Amino acid sequence: MAIHLSVALDGTGWHPASWREPDARPAELFTARYWVDLAREAEAGTLDFVTFEDALGLQSDRPDGPDERTDHVRGRLDAILIAARVAPATSHIGLVPTATVTHTEPFHISKALATLDYVSGGRAGWRVQVSGRAHEAAHFGRRVLPVIEAGKINEPSTRAVVQELFDEAADYVEVVRRLWDSWEDDAEIRDAATGRFIDRRKLHYINFDGRYFSVKGPSITPRPPQGQPLVTALAHAEIPYAFANGSADLAYVTPADAAHARKIVAQLSTRHIFADLVVFLDPDAKERLDITDRSVSTSDAAIFSGTASQLADLLLEWHAAGITGFRLRPGRLPADLQQITRALVPELRRRGVFRDAYESSTLRGLLGLDRPANRFVEARVA
Repeated sequence: MAIHLSVALDGTGWHPASWREPDARPAELFTARYWVDLAREAEAGTLDFVTFEDALGLQSDRPDGPDERTDHVRGRLDAILIAARVAPATSHIGLVPTATVTHTEPFHISKALATLDYVSGGRAGWRVQVSGRAHEAAHFGRRVLPVIEAGKINEPSTRAVVQELFDEAADYVEVVRRLWDSWEDDAEIRDAATGRFIDRRKLHYINFDGRYFSVKGPSITPRPPQGQPLVTALAHAEIPYAFANGSADLAYVTPADAAHARKIVAQLSTRHIFADLVVFLDPDAKERLDITDRSVSTSDAAIFSGTASQLADLLLEWHAAGITGFRLRPGRLPADLQQITRALVPELRRRGVFRDAYESSTLRGLLGLDRPANRFVEARVA
């Protein structure tokens, strides 16, 4: 069975010293050309999709607010806007920006992602992200969040905060999904002879009234080409696993090894489970960058350093444990991305487990997901 492959794009790579590599392009991080070039490289390798990182606060090495470091990349562009710019410069690869649900409004995100689906011709997705950082809440002034310390994540008070964030996220996703369905597929008539542009009977109020949101609808954007753009979420533990099971089409997980992957898979019911891996496809690269940074780089995901052949071995081992795909986080950009597309992909093709060409023009199609029926049409028929 073939595996699926994606890459997570963030700055100049996932190592904090990657911007100091000779082939890095730190001066171009805030240009469209930079992101277009990375996405085109990923598309040249026929990857399923790319994700774009985002957040509501500056990057920081501290969990409780901005740090004082001046030797790491700080600042980023809006992920949805990057994806919208990349869309017309690519033709097949899926585009999955991160959009934070905490502090933002589902109506805005629903129409932004629907728009991305239109400008990409059905290649949009969404990485749902919650924000539990107190300093990010201070940017909006609507609520006060406690500092969540990593070592106290299982304490009852902390779990209660995390549970509420994900409960809110579940309602958020439900509102977005209903808004995507609020226009029936044939609501637009566009008949100049009769002067009818839309059939108003095929636009629906969603009338969502919950604990966190009250949204009447309908959307201002017609139903997206995919019907429902792909919803994805990163999950590390029990609460986000439950969120992914109820709200996402695809979950990113962070196993330490194949045995751990098997245990995680048993807890998830999403159609696709992608394992995240930070990758250095040069055995000496991470050590060299750690020396440059004068620290040892760590990650929430497992870190791989080695050859493309060794990485292929690991991917197939984890695939046998139930992982359906992988989201590789290049330690260095563009170096490790190029090694993924020009060394790893050919190795996987040689082993008969990765595509030679794109089989579908939509992201859902690439992942073998059907275009879902419209809930309001189903309700009327029933």
